[in-house]
Amino acid sequence: MQQLMAIIKALDNEHRLRILLSLRAGEICLCQLIEVLELAPSTVSRHVDLLRQAGLVEMRKDGRWHHYRLAGRDAPAPVREALRWITRALENEPTIAADAARLLSVCQAGPEAWTACYTRN
Repeated sequence: MQQLMAIIKALDNEHRLRILLSLRAGEICLCQLIEVLELAPSTVSRHVDLLRQAGLVEMRKDGRWHHYRLAGRDAPAPVREALRWITRALENEPTIAADAARLLSVCQAGPEAWTACYTRN
């Protein structure tokens, strides 16, 4: 029951849903998520922490970079079901399409462009 409640809490925010759907593209650096969402680094960090606590995303650290990806096939059934449901429910949402286009642009910019994320307020 606790895991389901954590998932429900994590899904109760538009920005966290946008993060989840951005991660469909694969592993993404926190800084790329910051650029896509156009939010403060601390805000995005809080959002991904809630998603991690719910088991919806996994993190890999590489030096000062934090990379996130959707939970894998070995995730508990409620997590896998929640991710499938969110993907189906929001795949045609205009905001999600705009985020995907923005993510493509951010990814093409390369790591040197992301360092600005660390100097924001």
